[in-house]
Amino acid sequence: MKSTTSLLDPLSAPAAANAAVMGRRQILLIAGAASAGALQPAWAQSPAASWPEIERAARGQTVYFNAWAGSEQINAYIQWVARELLAAHGVKLEHVKVSDAADVVKRVRAEKAAGRKPGDGTVDLIWINGENFAAMKRDGLLGAPFAQALPNFVYVDTVGKPTTLSDFSVSTDGLESPWGMAQLTFFADSKRLPTPPQSTADLLALARQQPGRISYPRPPDFHGTTFIKQALLEHTRDAAALARPFSSDAFAIVTAPLWTYLDALHPHLWRGGKQFPANAGAIRQMVSDGELLLAITFNPNDAANEIAAKRLPASVYSWQFAKGTVGNTHFVAIPYNAPARAGAMVVANFLLSPQAQARKADIAHWGDPTVLDISKLPTSARTAFATAPLPGQVKQTAPALPEPHASWVEPLEKEWTRRYI
Repeated sequence: MKSTTSLLDPLSAPAAANAAVMGRRQILLIAGAASAGALQPAWAQSPAASWPEIERAARGQTVYFNAWAGSEQINAYIQWVARELLAAHGVKLEHVKVSDAADVVKRVRAEKAAGRKPGDGTVDLIWINGENFAAMKRDGLLGAPFAQALPNFVYVDTVGKPTTLSDFSVSTDGLESPWGMAQLTFFADSKRLPTPPQSTADLLALARQQPGRISYPRPPDFHGTTFIKQALLEHTRDAAALARPFSSDAFAIVTAPLWTYLDALHPHLWRGGKQFPANAGAIRQMVSDGELLLAITFNPNDAANEIAAKRLPASVYSWQFAKGTVGNTHFVAIPYNAPARAGAMVVANFLLSPQAQARKADIAHWGDPTVLDISKLPTSARTAFATAPLPGQVKQTAPALPEPHASWVEPLEKEWTRRYI
């Protein structure tokens, strides 16, 4: 899921500018650094430091939050978070703007290869999910589990939203804290498409009726890959295999119906399926221009946001396929060598607060669905989430289909490219 500033060199960082104070920050590391051999204070060596101790350790720290920067609304929201954290907790939040979390993963991996120890890193907190989280977990690039230790984690909906505990079918094991929900969603102008397709089979029928007016982003663009996953989940005869790690032996059998479907669909797409738009933003513009009939997004409130900003007409509506669409949770995680681990935990806890989650869910600020179970909140906090439906919002939420295991992503993208590019 892009406007960005350049990433820092793998072995340099914002924290490097504060080398003079790094020693002081290192002694504030909390549990988790011991596995890598760091010298820690007594309270950090205990199985679980108390939350007041963590808050005291965090005060005065600067947290470098590496997060996607492709949305003005999201950037503004993070700036609001920064102001609230500084006022309430004395934690300074610096938004390190990135275009792809994979680049941050590469940087942390390079630091580990160079022998960087806990407390000697460049990233305190990263916005992450999917294959990037799987890679960090697999390669030992994350610190100790922390999510369930956050006081506000008690409000997370782990039952109705099981992806808050499983990231692309990979157990989070407390190594990342949920931040927001996402689900494959489509939107269109009711004046051009009064009846939406309710499955990929319906989409094929529509493409045959309206040749050249349907498309999806070219993988490995995230939205394009997600569309492929949706078609795979709807057409495969062995969906259970997708929840397990990738197997080359199973790949051909499991994906055969997908390629049959795409072979039938592509000749009826924009430019005969010989070219694909670069990303979801390009498709959105083509829908706005009337060139395409429907757009694809992973934020159910995306169209409502665009209508509110007067970039789309109020006749635009959103929907999800009747039997469900691919859904997941996005998270924040703390690398193994974060200089300000305590501060990062305080940030993650604030991001789970009813105050921060309600503001994030408000389309006036972002429109990103909450990870919280509203029924668990104090009565006074629930009212902030009780807003009337707005034009462009999904009227009937469909079930969220679980993501295939993260290890399936790269093989799917490679095979798609081999077949269609």
